Amino acid sequence: MNLCLIRPAEYLNETRFALRGARKQHVEEILGMTVGDSFNAAEINGRQGRATIESISTDAMVCRAHFDAVPHAKPNLELIVALPRPKMLKRMLRTCAELGVRKLVLLNSWKVEKSYWQTPFLAEDVVREQLLLGLEQAVDTVLPEVVMAKRFKPFVEDDLPDLLGGREGWVAHPGVSTPCPAAANQPRTIIIGPEGGFTPYEVDQLIAAGCQSFHLGRRILRVETAVTTCLAKLTP
Repeated sequence: MNLCLIRPAEYLNETRFALRGARKQHVEEILGMTVGDSFNAAEINGRQGRATIESISTDAMVCRAHFDAVPHAKPNLELIVALPRPKMLKRMLRTCAELGVRKLVLLNSWKVEKSYWQTPFLAEDVVREQLLLGLEQAVDTVLPEVVMAKRFKPFVEDDLPDLLGGREGWVAHPGVSTPCPAAANQPRTIIIGPEGGFTPYEVDQLIAAGCQSFHLGRRILRVETAVTTCLAKLTP
């Protein structure tokens, strides 16, 4: 935890908060902090700075916040991903937050199993907590927007063209001739399919909506590996 993001329930008033449980233990035992010490902290979707420990009891660590710094700007990248397996989803959410994705769309496709949409890992509080863990790792405060698109065709035909307004759209797909584009500062939307890629019909629909296709090499990657590779290659 390189940054402690303060959850709303932890605030005692506008400037003081209390850490409990694993987060209190982390500050005490991993960071080695005690009364009078300060550590990196921030408000969610807001400013960041330092928090000074005022008192420590058996069950709580009370701190005073000094948040006066604006968070770093994110890369202008949005990501659309075919919903992966539930256990992979949790890791991918953290990765997206770590690498600065502004917006994440979880998309249905023909190869996505229907049961994936029933996972408790898609619950709002679970998604939010994974994103917060990623932000704390990367020292960021601003949560990515997360959208669920459970119907492929209506999303691609009705919503995607608007999302691509003024943005480059790129579809990662094995077997095409164009390699991954170089990092650049222009706004981009990256689309990644399920393991094995989208079906030919789905690729055609995405291209018709205004996207270009590219490959990440000869190997077929897992979704979480493809996400990390794409974001690393395309982030300036």
